[in-house]
Amino acid sequence: MKLHLSATSAMALAAALTATGASAIGLDRSNQDVTAIFEEGNVAELSFGKVFVDLSGEDNAPAMDRYDDVGDDFTNAAASLKMDFGNGFSGALIIDQPFGADISYEGEPTTPAAASVFNGTMAHLDSRAVTAVGRYRLNENVSFHAGLRREWLEADITLAGAGYAGLSGYRVELAEDGANGYLVGAAYEKPEIALRVALTYNSAIDHEFDTVETLSGNPLPPSKPTEVQTPEAWNLDMQTGIAPDTLAFANIRYATYEDTRVSPEFFSDQTGGVSLTDIDDNYSIQVGIGRRFSDMFSGQAAIGFEPEGDERISPLDPTDGKRWVSLGGAYNMEAVTVSGGVRYTMLGDAEPRGAASFEDNSALAVGMSVAYRF
Repeated sequence: MKLHLSATSAMALAAALTATGASAIGLDRSNQDVTAIFEEGNVAELSFGKVFVDLSGEDNAPAMDRYDDVGDDFTNAAASLKMDFGNGFSGALIIDQPFGADISYEGEPTTPAAASVFNGTMAHLDSRAVTAVGRYRLNENVSFHAGLRREWLEADITLAGAGYAGLSGYRVELAEDGANGYLVGAAYEKPEIALRVALTYNSAIDHEFDTVETLSGNPLPPSKPTEVQTPEAWNLDMQTGIAPDTLAFANIRYATYEDTRVSPEFFSDQTGGVSLTDIDDNYSIQVGIGRRFSDMFSGQAAIGFEPEGDERISPLDPTDGKRWVSLGGAYNMEAVTVSGGVRYTMLGDAEPRGAASFEDNSALAVGMSVAYRF
């Protein structure tokens, strides 16, 4: 059973849509996807996605101020190059943007006396990563893969509004820092039924950011570097043929975000070591079906969810759980496959710090990918 969708179109659509981050745990954007290593032959691929976020809420008290468009729209891109080396060995180079945040409450930082609870609060996190991964096929059914990852992050966070009392107007800038991690995994396959089960472990990565802290625009004493650990995670990717030209697939990811703490020196001293981030360990599940309608065209549909946490909700991420549905298609032109799709995500209701309510919010993601075989 040869299914273009099994290793090409489905993965291209996943790269184009999952990389948008509209259905990801915590700060995830790309889910650290390394399934490019399972492509057949030599393949170069480019993916691009954009997310349109509809995230609004209002203060619970006293003034019931409204917060519109708290989640900023964002884009994400990824690229990969996979090559076979012979004798069971293959390798891939993957460039992606694994983590991100784009939250902005309208207005300028306010004093504690202001009526608005979070007016002026913002958080922006940018990242990029380069992953080199190799694979060895022990036989037709069993393979092992491992690799190294270099990751760069930078962030800018402002706390503002009555909800932060004396820390209203606090800002921290974390300068770009690069650090290294690794991944290991194994896979079992039965090519005759397009079956593959692949498990990948992604290590935690420790960063030390040069840090600048200010309060209401006034510089604070120089801070020592801020230590932050991005989460370790496990990805389980499964697929199998269920009928001629029809494929079922599932993806499960678990990430340990409770160990991701951001507590710069001045902020830590003022709060007794509290973290600016407060994200639960969590998992996400997606299941779907792909269908090849002709030699040139394939399609897929998928649904997924991330469960609600334990209500430890931060104003820097005012959602709790997600549900989503996605549709996509791929057009195959001999050496080139062009894929595209759309994903609609329902964002879970949340009450950050119990001081504001965010309900009935959503995100719309669109993505496309171009894969070239040579």
